[in-house]
Amino acid sequence: MIKFILKKLVYGFVVVFGVMLVVFFVFHALPGDPVEEIMGKHPSEEDRKMLNKEFGFDKPLLVQFFIYFNDFSLLSIHENIPENQYKYEYLSIVEVGTSVLVVKKPYLRRSIITDRKVSEQLLENLEGTFILSLVSMMLATFFGLFFGLIAALRKNSLADSLIVSISVIGFSTPSFVMAILVAAIFGYYLDEFIGLPVRGHFIEVMPDGSRVFLFQNLILPAFTLSLRPLAIIIQLTRNSMLEVLSQDYIRTARAKGLPKWTVIIKHALRNALNPVITAVTGWFAALMTGAFFIEYIFNLKGLGAVTIRAVETKDFPIIMGATIIIAVIFVLINILVDIIYALTDPRIRLS
Repeated sequence: MIKFILKKLVYGFVVVFGVMLVVFFVFHALPGDPVEEIMGKHPSEEDRKMLNKEFGFDKPLLVQFFIYFNDFSLLSIHENIPENQYKYEYLSIVEVGTSVLVVKKPYLRRSIITDRKVSEQLLENLEGTFILSLVSMMLATFFGLFFGLIAALRKNSLADSLIVSISVIGFSTPSFVMAILVAAIFGYYLDEFIGLPVRGHFIEVMPDGSRVFLFQNLILPAFTLSLRPLAIIIQLTRNSMLEVLSQDYIRTARAKGLPKWTVIIKHALRNALNPVITAVTGWFAALMTGAFFIEYIFNLKGLGAVTIRAVETKDFPIIMGATIIIAVIFVLINILVDIIYALTDPRIRLS
């Protein structure tokens, strides 16, 4: 198990490195002066020197990338001066001339707009995106399994046709289009009957520092974000259940006189869960990015809102940091998928 996890982590590191490389070079390959792109036309000489020192814009592009990667890496080499000790908060391992090999947290630099550490700014907004994605995935999983099971057990019936048709519509409609429709229907036409807020974050910080969770502000965004994975889970559950129900061991279990729901839940559904697990875990990572537009439309505070503002203001460190965090989430979830496979299906072995 440990060997398997280490192997996956190595593959994951390669993926994260590749994402970092592509985004870095795409951003820097854009025409124009990066200092002017960030600071506007005719920046002061002091601003130009500050950005060149922080990002190395006056150095060759390949050197800039390796400086960034050295900042991001857990194990890195830096000049052994008090300024770097304060900046990176590292633990020295061994001195190499005037430099030192250190262990540190990944340093994603500082925001150009707020001058705050990118890691702090992103992590404090990651909570909102995580909660929104988690609640959406729970809704999609519960109702996806429920309606998918009904569709499989009522194959070719009116209920089956209706469920499949609705799921196709749900999957075909992009999240940002669905968000606009949900906001218009429930926030305008049905507001008098439902009374759910359309805009506003679901975590409110009080003057004394305490936090209040406003569940009513989460309902519409979570419902909207859950629709596409819900449609996929319905289809996967239905198709997988139909395949499993046609197997010989299911007919044998029925012939032995086992109760109908024991056969369905214990024998059929459990063996039909593998593709559903893939969808659930994969879509949870996708929802972390898909939540960007939902957060923007419903005015939520999360990773998406911060990243969209960074794109508008060309805050490169925020854009890079958000991209890396999303890539890491995808890698970790993929590792988790393989482990869950082995735990839920004895036919699968990590070896």
